[in-house]
Amino acid sequence: MKILTAEQMRDVDRLTTERFGVPSLTLMENAGAAIADYLLTSYADLAARKVVILCGKGNNGGDGLVVARHLLEHNVRPQVILFAEPSALRGDAAVNLQRWQKETGDLRKVTSKAEWDAARPVLDDAGMIVDALLGTGLTGPVEGLLAGVIEDVNSAGARRGKVLPAEIVSVDMPSGLPSGAEDYGGPVVAARVTVTLTAPKVGQFLSPRAERVGKLVVRRIGTPPALLDDDPKLKLHWLEPGEFRELPMVRRRDANKGSFGHALLLTGSLGKSGAAVLSGRAALRAGAGLVTVATPHDVLPIVAAGMPELMTAPLLSTEAGTASMANCDFGRWEQIAHAKAVLAIGPGLSTHPETQQFIHTIFAGTSLPVILDADGLNAFDGKTEQFTARKTSLLAMTPHPGEMGRLVGKTPAEVQRRRLATAQETASQWRAYVVLKGFHTILATPDGRAFINSTGNPGMAKGGTGDVLTGMLAGLTAEFGTEHWERVLGLGVYLHGLAGDLAAERIGEGPMVASDLIDALPAAFAQFIAEWDRARN
Repeated sequence: MKILTAEQMRDVDRLTTERFGVPSLTLMENAGAAIADYLLTSYADLAARKVVILCGKGNNGGDGLVVARHLLEHNVRPQVILFAEPSALRGDAAVNLQRWQKETGDLRKVTSKAEWDAARPVLDDAGMIVDALLGTGLTGPVEGLLAGVIEDVNSAGARRGKVLPAEIVSVDMPSGLPSGAEDYGGPVVAARVTVTLTAPKVGQFLSPRAERVGKLVVRRIGTPPALLDDDPKLKLHWLEPGEFRELPMVRRRDANKGSFGHALLLTGSLGKSGAAVLSGRAALRAGAGLVTVATPHDVLPIVAAGMPELMTAPLLSTEAGTASMANCDFGRWEQIAHAKAVLAIGPGLSTHPETQQFIHTIFAGTSLPVILDADGLNAFDGKTEQFTARKTSLLAMTPHPGEMGRLVGKTPAEVQRRRLATAQETASQWRAYVVLKGFHTILATPDGRAFINSTGNPGMAKGGTGDVLTGMLAGLTAEFGTEHWERVLGLGVYLHGLAGDLAAERIGEGPMVASDLIDALPAAFAQFIAEWDRARN
């Protein structure tokens, strides 16, 4: 699904009206109806809750007025507060204000701090707050009356000691959140759910306060999907099940293990055998028909015992128990790599100088698709020119901000401030698929596209979860090949985060460890395939 800037969204709405004859008033009606439907289907007790809808004077407020009208039709009586003089509303928003007043006449007007002080107690008794104050037209920090309102929304319930605060659902955008990657400062509504319209917005993923979005739900309101899907200028995508419609997730009945490829993982060293076990297990769980872990002979027994289905290839070791350059002699490595579908390099290999030389040598000479992670990336600190002087045409890498910072000579904070730009620039420069890990992981492609993921949670901030991702990417590449590699890699990122979410639901974020993600993969696949099937149909 495409991700849009505010300007692109305005163009899409305009073209929907001009090309397809859908009036803007109809779009607003559809938007409010879709949000009301979400509330009614997601909260079975909505009629028993006190629902408060906060409306600004713009189109976002107009959407909120439509929500109120549709809820009333289903026996939910919301209290509507308008933060403007009714005469200040224009266009479609004014029409829907008239419709609401004609329907019930129930409207509370707030235009001053004194009026808000009198109205504010309704928030503390609310079971549902619908935020329709401000939308995508925001151009600076929220100030004045609405700034205080947003702060009061975020603290609603706590002032009276309520154990469970009101559920906050934002219309299109949490009020105060920029539509782009910038941070205006000022207060932002902390939504539990944001129901965005037509397509996600850039700020919902890349703003420094994007966590205020909560759960992101997209609802179509009348724009033909082809208007977005067929526009080559829209290069930013949200990773969701519809992005993987073309992947053959259902296996042929006559398939065999050879149908799903053989992944080779170069991982592990003395003291870091766990990285090899995690990546190997993840590659098998992700779907590879066969997985071989090439690891120093000192740790091979540990890896072999980690999962009986894994195959292993012993590597000659340095005195430190890491992979030796001697593995390049007499065609030893070529024999290990023969007939493999993909090569993943990095987890647990160490930064031993001889091992890093070994990494350089096999990277330069292989024609297999390569996935670089961890110590596979560390080997190229200050040597990134080798990324382009390579034999393989297909390279993917999975740096966290610290690893990316070392590769490009920036601090992690500098990388974080320019996450999308950094991923896109390095993907183009190195002709690589760059998976920049973190909150809302970014997958950038060599041709300028980028895919942003929103699955995952802070419980995954543990050692070993990156090793699991590397194994999954290798396993999925072995299974599906590289014809649509950006989708295959994106699927790995999506499922990795989804497995983390399911694991957190079961055991909590704090206790979760990397192996819990692997254990959750079967459930993640099952949930994904059900959603994938719905997206296709």
